[in-house]
Amino acid sequence: MKKKIENIHDCLKSRIVLDQLTDKWTMLALGVLNNGPVRFNQLKRALSGVSQKSLTQCLRKLERSGLIQRTVLDGSVLGVEYSITDLGESLSEPFDAVFAWISKNAAKIEKSETKFDEVRAKKKK
Repeated sequence: MKKKIENIHDCLKSRIVLDQLTDKWTMLALGVLNNGPVRFNQLKRALSGVSQKSLTQCLRKLERSGLIQRTVLDGSVLGVEYSITDLGESLSEPFDAVFAWISKNAAKIEKSETKFDEVRAKKKK
């Protein structure tokens, strides 16, 4: 976080991209797609707890941004398959770093949250 933002336009562009990448399901969906193409329902099952509406919105945003590709499959049973693009795959390294940081610090975060909640609960009494 040492890079200085030169102008407000750069800041706004960053905010838009960060807003999409930090969506509740984006990183997880890209993580699944990084293992290879999947159909919608396979992805929905892999992302336990996601609603059809939320997943559809997430996938549309990712497709619009060029991070994933949607392919209509031909054959006796029509289907749609999603795959990660080169641009989407370029996020693997930064996402891996974020997941590693989470893994390393999850216990510290949980401890801090518990302490915070205990202090707040005492103040309410």
